[in-house]
Formats: sequence, C-alpha cells, structure tokens
Amino acid sequence: MSNPVALPRLLPVAAMLLAAPAQAQWTFAPGVSLSETWTDNIDLRDDNLAQSQFVTELRPHLTLRGNSRRLKVDAFASVERYAYSDRSDMLNPADSRTTYNGKLQGTLVDQLLYVDASASRSRRSVQAFSPGAEENRFSRENQTDVKSWSVSPYLVRRIGRDATMQLRYSRDAVDSGLSNLFGNSDSDTVMLNLASGTSTKALGWGFNHTRQEVDNRLVGESSSESTSGSLRYQFTRSWAATMTAGYDKYDFEGPGGNTSGRSWSVGGVWTPSTRTSVQASVGRHLYGQTGSLLATARSRHTAITLQYADIITSSRRQSVLPASIDTAAMLDRMFNAVVADPLERERLVAAYMLENGLPASLAESINFLSNRWARNKELRASVGWRGGRSTALLSAYRSERIALSDQQSDSALLGSQFSSLNDNVRQHGANLNFAYRVGPRTNLNTGADYSFRESLTTGIETRRRELYVRMHRDVGRLLSTSLELRRRTGGSDFAGRRDYTENAVVASLNMQY
Repeated sequence: MSNPVALPRLLPVAAMLLAAPAQAQWTFAPGVSLSETWTDNIDLRDDNLAQSQFVTELRPHLTLRGNSRRLKVDAFASVERYAYSDRSDMLNPADSRTTYNGKLQGTLVDQLLYVDASASRSRRSVQAFSPGAEENRFSRENQTDVKSWSVSPYLVRRIGRDATMQLRYSRDAVDSGLSNLFGNSDSDTVMLNLASGTSTKALGWGFNHTRQEVDNRLVGESSSESTSGSLRYQFTRSWAATMTAGYDKYDFEGPGGNTSGRSWSVGGVWTPSTRTSVQASVGRHLYGQTGSLLATARSRHTAITLQYADIITSSRRQSVLPASIDTAAMLDRMFNAVVADPLERERLVAAYMLENGLPASLAESINFLSNRWARNKELRASVGWRGGRSTALLSAYRSERIALSDQQSDSALLGSQFSSLNDNVRQHGANLNFAYRVGPRTNLNTGADYSFRESLTTGIETRRRELYVRMHRDVGRLLSTSLELRRRTGGSDFAGRRDYTENAVVASLNMQY
C-alpha cells in the first residue's frame, strides 16, 4: 500500500479551519541567505585523505505563524542548494537539503472537537557510529531524509461537575526513503483519558488507556497497549503525593516479542512558586525498576531544566514525537521576566536565534534508524543565563538505548558483520553557547560541542568535538552578514579506524523580510 508523506496531506485540515470566521495574528517571514564555505576536509575523511573545497550555498527559507481563537499554526521550511569547486573526488556529495517542520492546533467545534496535525522532513543519520547528518551537511554518506506526518482529532467532554473525558484518535506515517532497509510504516492510535476536575481540591484521580497498531512494511505488524490509573493527594499548596498503577502489553516480531506485565509508581510534586516545579517518581514496569523526573526553575536571569525519562520506544515513534531540548522554549523562559507579551517574546526569541545562529534544539542524543523496539533511559539538563549584554546556554545529556525486539529486523540496515551494533547503545554529550552584544548592530557568538557514542555489545565507539566563533552584524533593516571560524575533530572505529580534523571558514549574507 502506497503512503506518500507530504505537507499536502494537512492542507484539507488547515483549509477547513481557515474557513471559520476568526480574527488572527499572522506572521509570514521569508528570507534567503548566501554563504561561501572553505573547508580543508569536505568529507571528514582520515587526515591523510583530507580534501579542501570551496562550497557555495543558497538557502531560501520561510517561517509562518498564526494565532487565532480557532487556529494556531507554527511552520518553518528551508531549501539548501550546494555548488562545489571540485566534486570529482568527493564521497557521495549532496546537491541539496530540504527541511520543513509544521504544527497545527485547531478548534473544529467549541468545547467539543479539536484537531492537532504535524508534518516534518529532516536529514537523519542511518547509524550512530560514523559521521552523518549531525556532522556533515555536504555529504549523503550514512544519511537519509526522514519524512513524517500526523493527524489527530480528539473529543473533549465534561462528565458531571467533576470530571472530563478526552477521546483521541491519531493517524501517522514515517517514510525514510530506505524502504528495503528501514521499513516505511503507518500507525493508528486510540487514547481514552478520564480526569477529575478542580472541585475536589485535595484528592484527584485519572484513568488512561492507549492502544497503538503499527504496520511496518519491512518487518510486519506490532502493537502496544497501556492501561493505568492514577491518584494525587494535595497535602499543602506546594506539596502533593502521586501514585499510579497499570498494565502494559507489547507485541512485536521476533523471540520474546509478546510481553506484558504490571507497572506502578509512587512520587510527589513540589511547586513552591510559579517559577519552580519538581515532579519525581520511582517504581517498576515489566522491564524492571524505573523512575521519572522533571524539574524546572527560572529567575530574572536564569532558566534551568532537568529531566529523566525511562520509556519503551522506537526510531519511528521518536520521529513522530521527537524529544529534545528545545532552544526556543528555553529562551522563552529566559525572556519571560522582561517581555510579558507572548507574541512579542516569540518574535524576540526568533530574532535572537537568527542573530546567533542557534539550532532549533540544543545537545541531544542521536535518534539513529532501527526497526527494533527499545527501552530508552535518558537524562537531560539545560541551563540558560542572561546578563545585560550577554547570554549563555549550556545543555547536556546521557542516554542508554537497550534493544528489546529481535536483531534480525535490522539485518538489512547493518549487515551480518554488525548485526548486534544496536543491541545496547550508550550516548552522552554537551553543548555550550555564549553570545555577547558588542554593539547595537554586532553580536559575537562562540561555542563548543561534544558527543560520544558507544555500542556496549560490540565495543565500537565514536566521538566528535567542535569549537566555533561567529561574528554577526546587521548592515540594514533587512540585511545582515556573518563570519564563522570552525574546528572539528572526531574519530570512530566502525568499519576500520577513522580519525579526522576539519578547519573551516564560513562567510554569509542574509536577508530576512
């Protein structure tokens, strides 16, 4: 069954919502950048095989945001086109890269029927142990474009005076362009949620049932089902105790693929102020002891987030519901104390990210491709600090991904020699970015990035370090320039020892309407 993944799938939903009369605030911001890169190692090869290169890049892009009573839209798209001074000796050079990411939230019937929708396309690494999409934009080695879309209508109803019900259906799809290696797939998910209202101030309760059916056209069908109940008791205004109990079931291809068992957790919530919150729990699920943590704090000059999660997931699920340290969300919390208006703060954050060349997400573990279900344990932390003329962002992560389903489903991706590469993968990394406003039109930005990945089963390791300095200057109301100096080093023993060093200079001219 053919199932193309594209933005036009979401257009009927958007058209229906736009037809409803509503006054909206819309922002349409197109832009284009032209840059010239000189690098002494275009393919990130071993140092003795390094090849220098000039690369000219043209990148048109646009951002669309809308906010009304019935509709909220946040979308971004860009196309990068590359021209090389000499591509004859390059290893699989990339001619272009297309990226988009769009989210839509709509109200179809007030206080009854709503819809969420999303679509995305991004370049991703096929496996985690050689340079891929995170390291080199100018190559297609160990990379592919992953496209996904999701449409999720849901019904919200009040039950009596003290409860609400939400019934949600989701349809999504993931396409990697590697259908004979990483199976293209569809999924259908049904979720029922019941929760107590606010009239019972001390005791709250909840019930959740979720079932997902996945059809992977390479490895077959799989399913997951989870049923849980929860209680929350509010001792004081700032302290509450929580408890959950449930039953989970997973059914996937391969030995041990039909697994079920009970789960439980106990924990608490501490909210001493509107600026500080800590939620934590410990317990067990069918794969052993587990826990969770979400702590946030902010002041006039800082924003801090600490999060730990232990979940059963897959590469395709993380493509539809990515988990990362969102740069815009972090900056939004930092600027909250000085800019009260959310729309004005959103514009300020977007301009700040553009001026300092910040990515959409800070340091995060690589979601490499795998057809296997896995248990993923990840700890993430981020700290932001804002001074009078300077801003600093620090983020770090540590994750361990333990495969649960049969390794045979990844045999086409990895080959027989590396069939156990994805059995148990551990990653950690950190990112530091410091920005200083030199003058009214000039920003200086410097940073460092480090990542390490290890296959605990095979012993294969890879590491990467990057240092950069970037100067950004506004030369007009719409025009800006930037100059970047960059140094990268890395190494891997996947398919033979490989160590590389790259030095690069990037000059850019940017126009933002």
